[in-house]
Amino acid sequence: MRTQAKLYFSILVVTTSIFFSGCKKFLEKDLQGTLTQQLFPTSPSDALLATNATYEAVREWYYSAGGFPIFDIMSDDARKGSNPDDAASTVGPYDVFTHTTTQDGIDRYWNALYVGVKRANVVIEKIPAIAMDEELKTRYIAEAKFIRGLIYFDFVRAWGGVPLVTTTDPPLKLQRSSAEDVYTLIISDLNFAIDNLPLKSEYKNTEIGRATKGAAQALLARVYLFRNDFPDAEKYAMDVITSNQYGLEPLFIDANGVNGNNGVESVFEVGALQSEITTGGGNQYANTQGVRGTPNRGWGFNRPTIDLRNSFETGDPRYKGTVINLGDTIDGIKILGDGPTPDITYDEHGNIIEIECYTRKVWVPGDNVITQYGHHRRLIRYADVLLMAAEALNENDKPGEALLYLNQVRQRARQGNNAILPDITTLNKDELRDIIFNERRHELAMEGWRFWDLIRTGRAAQVLGPLGFVAGKHELLPIPQSEIDISQGSLTQNPNW
Repeated sequence: MRTQAKLYFSILVVTTSIFFSGCKKFLEKDLQGTLTQQLFPTSPSDALLATNATYEAVREWYYSAGGFPIFDIMSDDARKGSNPDDAASTVGPYDVFTHTTTQDGIDRYWNALYVGVKRANVVIEKIPAIAMDEELKTRYIAEAKFIRGLIYFDFVRAWGGVPLVTTTDPPLKLQRSSAEDVYTLIISDLNFAIDNLPLKSEYKNTEIGRATKGAAQALLARVYLFRNDFPDAEKYAMDVITSNQYGLEPLFIDANGVNGNNGVESVFEVGALQSEITTGGGNQYANTQGVRGTPNRGWGFNRPTIDLRNSFETGDPRYKGTVINLGDTIDGIKILGDGPTPDITYDEHGNIIEIECYTRKVWVPGDNVITQYGHHRRLIRYADVLLMAAEALNENDKPGEALLYLNQVRQRARQGNNAILPDITTLNKDELRDIIFNERRHELAMEGWRFWDLIRTGRAAQVLGPLGFVAGKHELLPIPQSEIDISQGSLTQNPNW
């Protein structure tokens, strides 16, 4: 019985932490531990708290691939980083595709996603019975369906078909659904969100950061792009563009920086406060990757590779907006780095294979570690929407329109310097496909998308093969062995694991 209980704790857990929203007002409420699934939610105020809890699920450290940005590390954009000995046996294997079914982090990622699904299901299932404003009720349900669609898209990319849990009281034993069934739920959830969520401009200032119609459209465009459904990807990306709700930050660094928090480029972001605990609003995502040593801003994982550094076009300002080098000065703070970490690492032939550097995209101004916990992680930003539109339009034989959106991204990147990053003019479909692919690398580097772009475009074996990637295996993570063991045979492993 204990092993079965462990399985359903990991997948269907109901804890009092579900009710923590990160809002100061809510955190000050007394006696939250007395709440039970039978008693919550039953009132309009409960409905708000339950909906807020769905957002907290994506701020949890483990939601970020088990705590570490392994999908960057598995790409050609990043190395493990940190001190060479730090997490060498736990995070290091992702660098060279030697991770296993019992690898550290995979089980935490799986569990964190199901906690998020559980919280969304509480809203979707329980709130309809509450006597409250019907329009607000529908909006809360749409927000929860957006979050559930987001999480199941994380699931299906990482593992393919997974157990679908759409109720707070599922069957005792859960089997894997097909990837197609998972996508069907995602698309249904996001369409409901599109139909029932407000535009970004329709929210009150006190509600900025909540899921919007545009966020659901952008996420659905991403889903269709991943499925190579370019007509639908074009449709939903263009819906976001023509909504006139979004734009590009004038400065590239603000697209992920504090000056752009909830700004014009933010389609959906995970808000955070400068607190070292998630239930206090903090997000450890940036601390995990922050500069290690001097200044002490974090652990220093997820280091930009030499290949990424060398891939930027000459003079591209996005290089400095992506990479922090030793000796750089940011916000008056000189970056000296970590003493035990070699500034330059060589292979046995004397070739440089790694340089101590860090990612600029998680930098938060301040002089201590806690400030890093206030980083707002962008899950969808407008530049990505423009590039999704460009890719889909090109695949749909509309290269002229594709150039319009591609060149908007390049124009912002050059930041007024017309001597660099010239507009792309080719109308050749194959050439433009490669150009857009490379533009995504430089615009979205270290934001978790390079690995998935390589997978969905069929380039992973060629690009990542030299790093250890095996086609037919590493497109998916293994189902955590602990979950297979305690499922007593109801879960099956992915191929070649």
